[in-house]
Amino acid sequence: MAGSQNTNELPKAYEPTDVEEKWQRRWIDGKCFSGNPASDKDAYSIVIPPPNVTGMLHLGHVLNNTIQDILARRARQQGKEVMWLPGCDHAGIATQVRVEKELRKTEGKTRHDLGRDAFLEKVWEWKEDHGGIIFKQLRRLGCSLDWERERFTLDEDYTEWVLHVFVQLFKEGFIYRGKRMVNWCPISLTALSDEEVIMKPQRSKLYTMRYEIVDRPGEFFLIATTRPETLMGDVAVAVHPNDERYKDLIGKKVRRPFPAAEIPIIADEHVEMEFGTGALKITPAHDPADFEIGQRHDLEAIDVLTPDGKVNCPECPELHGLDRFAARKKAAEMLEEMGLIEKIEDYENNVGFSERADVPVEPRLSMQWFLKYPAVDDAAAAVANDEITFRPARWKKTYAHWMENLQDWCISRQLWWGHRIPVWYRKEKAFELREAASLDVANLEAGDLHVGTEPPADAENWEQDADVLDTWFSSWLWPFATMTKVGEKSDTLKKFYPTTDLVTGPDIIFFWVARMIMAGFHFEGQKPFNNVFFTSIIRDIKGRKMSKSLGNSPDPLDLMAEYGADGLRFGLMRIAPTGTDVKFDESQIGEGRNFANKLYNAVRFRLMQGNAGTSSDLDITELELTDVHIDILAKLDQLAIDLENAYADYQFNTVTQVLYQFFWNEYCDWFVEASKGSLREEEGSAARTATLWVIDTVLERFLAHLHPFMPHITEELWETLGFAGDSGLPLMQTPINTTPVLAKLDAAAVATAKATATALYETVGRARNLKAEYNLASNKNVRFVLAPAGDAPSQATLDTLQLLAGSKAVDVDPNFDAPKGTPSAITPLGALTMPLEGLIDLDAERSRLTKEIGKVEGELKKSRGKLSNPSFAERAPEAVVNTERERLKEWESKLAQLQEMLAALG
Repeated sequence: MAGSQNTNELPKAYEPTDVEEKWQRRWIDGKCFSGNPASDKDAYSIVIPPPNVTGMLHLGHVLNNTIQDILARRARQQGKEVMWLPGCDHAGIATQVRVEKELRKTEGKTRHDLGRDAFLEKVWEWKEDHGGIIFKQLRRLGCSLDWERERFTLDEDYTEWVLHVFVQLFKEGFIYRGKRMVNWCPISLTALSDEEVIMKPQRSKLYTMRYEIVDRPGEFFLIATTRPETLMGDVAVAVHPNDERYKDLIGKKVRRPFPAAEIPIIADEHVEMEFGTGALKITPAHDPADFEIGQRHDLEAIDVLTPDGKVNCPECPELHGLDRFAARKKAAEMLEEMGLIEKIEDYENNVGFSERADVPVEPRLSMQWFLKYPAVDDAAAAVANDEITFRPARWKKTYAHWMENLQDWCISRQLWWGHRIPVWYRKEKAFELREAASLDVANLEAGDLHVGTEPPADAENWEQDADVLDTWFSSWLWPFATMTKVGEKSDTLKKFYPTTDLVTGPDIIFFWVARMIMAGFHFEGQKPFNNVFFTSIIRDIKGRKMSKSLGNSPDPLDLMAEYGADGLRFGLMRIAPTGTDVKFDESQIGEGRNFANKLYNAVRFRLMQGNAGTSSDLDITELELTDVHIDILAKLDQLAIDLENAYADYQFNTVTQVLYQFFWNEYCDWFVEASKGSLREEEGSAARTATLWVIDTVLERFLAHLHPFMPHITEELWETLGFAGDSGLPLMQTPINTTPVLAKLDAAAVATAKATATALYETVGRARNLKAEYNLASNKNVRFVLAPAGDAPSQATLDTLQLLAGSKAVDVDPNFDAPKGTPSAITPLGALTMPLEGLIDLDAERSRLTKEIGKVEGELKKSRGKLSNPSFAERAPEAVVNTERERLKEWESKLAQLQEMLAALG
């Protein structure tokens, strides 16, 4: 055990803010978080899921980054060379929207008023002034990121990677441009990824319309739709081929109301016979499923909406130019006037909203750049074969399902902030190429297309594509593009890639995790990480998702100000079981602070006994250890085993529970209290020396075990107790001691000591219960008599029993003949009796118990009456009836206990 003389005293109360800020400065100034690629230690590496440059810390970030910090700090304790790489994402839409909003507010201008280059200068200015706030907040949380390696997805080296990958994939035939269905934001005027679309339940209307059958005048075909405003783009009506209602109509035509046209009735298995009327109007330009049906049946796609969500149909002047929602209402009115509305019903459905603009997205047929995924088989096999381990394992099935049903990735965005697509069109051919039905590697041969990381030599004769790449197209390269330049194999990459762990949310398993795996195999020839730990979603105590609108999402900075960063970390991890959503309970964060206070006060108590570490040179075999000493040391050894098992399965919640239970219950409540007698002995006595050695051993090892979860307070107490010794190393850089404390002692003797201590503590519990039953819990004049079950306990055991039971004496008398009715209990040490003479007024106690029995009998009568009443037993909800039955059992048990106590009084 390392130790040194230390005369430091701790202030009376723990002030977490001062301690935490102090250690955050010292760690960073001392470059304690730096990963050295030249080290001969085994590598441990992890890359942060890059938060948006616009991001602010929320509880999801706290959970995710606390877990990453735990893993990184634990790896350092195990003697590994750790590199936890920080960085942030340029967040194309979020950042551009933020700056455009400020521009309108401060200058009354749009980005188009400034032009592309001037606007981008404004964005970079905003980024330098306001970006990266979340990193300061992560430092406040105590995250041990290698801050000198901070990366940004628009850094020069990283940008080179993004452009290089685009060019390589284009030339390999994986990237092409074509017209396909995408999520479209009519406010931001850009395509969106699925991750940027939030599904929200909406109250809509389901309109059942009549389309007249052409060769059957007066006979109508009923079609249900939620979007009558797009019927101008209807090119067919589809039914299921097996639907008996419509088999004779397949191949016939119906009349589209406006603009008037005859459109065919077709058969397609996609149609749900049970939904609505079982007939589906097909609008290929405005619905993904309709587009696929249109492709199968070679149908025209008619786009009747402008990019900003207005109707574009001059043939319908009543609707032309209206906003899509106003057009919906107007189209329904027009249909009613034409007598073509059968009915209108209320209808609840999920509608996709743009995450940033908070408006319904529009499924839109749009010319975009797409990527066919590379390395699909390698990526699928790596997870299926546990080459990459998913935790919880159930996410493997979700991943496999997505990998089996891949759709080409829309990688272009109609933004200015981001990586501009490295494609140039020769000016005289630019219009023709932009309007081409498709564009791929074959178009390079004509010489009118340039795809490269640098512009063409005669750049003045070329026009660059105006779009930028999807933000995810840069972040899928994150594990390796952050570690090396294009064309190099840096020492950092060689040392730390593949990374060890990835900690992320399951909501981006497709958008980020799967894509990183494919990129790793395709560009680096190997997996990007060994393990993926999926965090839980944090909800409020009622199970609702956190949101500002509900007011149920506390600011982590406020929580840290009140409870300390360590309190927040420990409290949150205690309520975060693996694989289930986290129900946030602020009282548990308070428990985290209380645990920090408990630890702090336990160390203050140790310092009151003299300098810590003064007995560190003693060998365990030289000490006169009691059963209680050996018991707590055995539990300390078991703690290390339990923690190792929990860490091995990434059970962080279990780690916190085990740590809490050991320190608060086993150490503080039992061992420290049991040891106070020996600490009262004179300085240098064998008993006192042994107890201080055990306390120092427990504190030294426990602080090391707790450090990954509560790094600040453990560093402070480690230093104060002098455990750094001559090395002067902070706790975070000190290898953890894995040698069992009791390794030198005889196993049989240890087992006997543990059994004796367990028997002692159980007997103390029974003694305390006897006192409590007679309202004597605080009375120190109680005397116990023990009739041993076998050999009489040692005097040390009896002294400890007396101390912990709070009694004036524990007498041993195998033949004790207790007066009738004397309270007693059978314990592991023998029959324990508590004579009542002189302790209570027997008549008053009889009277009290008799009154209590009367009250309980009254409650029993009410409960039995309720349960025997058929109107209650048969009509009340089952849960209510079961609750009443449980109450009845409790009252019956209470009555038996009181009657036994009354009988004991004679």
